Amino acid sequence: MQKNTYSTSDYLKFIIPSLIGMFLFMVPIQYNGETTIPVAILAGELQGILGSSIPYIVTGLITITVIGTLIAKVKEPRSPFFNALFNVGPLWMIARVLGMVFAVMTLFELGPEWVWSANTGGLLLYDLLPVLFAVFLFAGLFLPLLLDFGLLELTGALLTKIMRPLFTLPGRSSIDCLASWLGDGTIGVLLTTKQYEDGFYSKREAAVIGTTFSVVSITFTIVVLDFMKLGAYFGPYYLTIALAGFIAAIIMPRIPPLSRKENNYYGDVDKQLDESIPENMSAFSFGWRKAAEHAHSVKSFAGVARGGVKNVLDMWLGVVPIVMALGTLAVIIAETTPVFEWVGAPFVPLLSVMQVPEAAEAAQTMVVGFADMFLPAVIGSEIESELTRFVIACLSVTQLIYMSEVGGLLLGSKLPVNFKDLIVIFLLRTIITLPVIVIMAHIIF
Repeated sequence: MQKNTYSTSDYLKFIIPSLIGMFLFMVPIQYNGETTIPVAILAGELQGILGSSIPYIVTGLITITVIGTLIAKVKEPRSPFFNALFNVGPLWMIARVLGMVFAVMTLFELGPEWVWSANTGGLLLYDLLPVLFAVFLFAGLFLPLLLDFGLLELTGALLTKIMRPLFTLPGRSSIDCLASWLGDGTIGVLLTTKQYEDGFYSKREAAVIGTTFSVVSITFTIVVLDFMKLGAYFGPYYLTIALAGFIAAIIMPRIPPLSRKENNYYGDVDKQLDESIPENMSAFSFGWRKAAEHAHSVKSFAGVARGGVKNVLDMWLGVVPIVMALGTLAVIIAETTPVFEWVGAPFVPLLSVMQVPEAAEAAQTMVVGFADMFLPAVIGSEIESELTRFVIACLSVTQLIYMSEVGGLLLGSKLPVNFKDLIVIFLLRTIITLPVIVIMAHIIF
């Protein structure tokens, strides 16, 4: 065992930022008669200050993304961060350009009204994107407090003995899970990919982690809940998401297609993982020391702050244009065609049996989340029943596989999943989590 050489300042460097991060992201407080978390309060105040200027700012950010993407196609950026941000594939480049076109048309009311009306492009640009803009700013800046100072190392050591029997996964994967829940699903996918390529996960384990634990973050859940006008229900909402996600995480690794993935390793890499905790140390003592070790490795808070700024830019420039593009397209289809009614029709009798009000309207949202997780909230936000809006808000988060971000990232990574796998996994997660969510909704409402 390595001798514990970490000082009191190393432990304080772990404890203080982690506690601040937990307070900002995980402690519900009362504010203006509603229960919410500090990050959401900060975002709301910023929206109030900037007001009607946010749609102009967001359109500017989307335009910058498109210009950067086009430049990156001509000359690859020297910075690895900006290269990853702007040098995307043809499909995502088209989506970004489309997002810019929709934003400009909506902002200046150009072209056909069915593109920029209050129920289509206007719904995205004036209602949803201002919330994203504000939440992404504070969430991105403060996420390093949760991720960079050792909290995940401590929690990972504590969860080592439960991950294998519950989820058929090594304890190390709890770090990926927590990074996703507390940070963002894309963080989980990137972590999983790196661990898989380095031989810490088998093909089956990597596929399970990437499609089961790369969930949307607390940040996204706040946005969805606020957009559905259910901010006062954050506690019950998050409890429902956690319960449904937990049950899905137990079942999904044990059924096809995930259960049929091979247990060998990536390429010619040998198994590298050793989960053993030193015999003379408890899981907590080991995790406590690993947390101090991680905190000790943080050389400067300036570097952490730069990481926070990168988080913000990644979400502003990488996510917002895609949401504008896919969201507007989906809402246009929903408003002008019966496509979602047709696709969601099989869910109408199921929701009716479960006594979910406005079942026909809710059914339209059941499958549209495969394109983007915000779309069910966008389409279902005008449903009168709070119970039904609650079900939609929970399900859109627990379905997990949405192509605008995590799904696309999974397909672009070296993880052993394909498009067919993602479709099947999305539908299975919907079927598994829906009854859990509906039962909780009936208890709450």
